[in-house]
Amino acid sequence: MRTKVAWFTLVVLAGSLLFAALSIPFGDPAISDMDDYFIAHGQEQTGANNIVTSIVFDFRAFDTLGEACVLFTAVFGVSVLFRLRKKGEDYEYE
Repeated sequence: MRTKVAWFTLVVLAGSLLFAALSIPFGDPAISDMDDYFIAHGQEQTGANNIVTSIVFDFRAFDTLGEACVLFTAVFGVSVLFRLRKKGEDYEYE
C-alpha cells in the first residue's frame, strides 16, 4: 500500500514539474535590450556577417579565451595522468 502511495506521489510531482516547465514561454524573453543591441550593431562594430561568431569572438573574446584555457588545462592534466604509467607496467589494485 505504501509503495502505491509513493509511486502516485512521485507521478503527480513529476507531472506537476513537467507542466510547470512547459508553461514557461520560450523564445520571448522579458528583457531583450542586449539582444537588440547585438543584432543592430554587431555587423558594423565587428565586421562579421554571422552574429553568433561576432558575439563569441569579438564581444565575449576574453570569456572564450578563458574557456579554451580551462579545456586545454583539463586535456593536459588527463594526458599527464595517462603518461605516468610506463609502458608494459600494470598497476596492482589493493
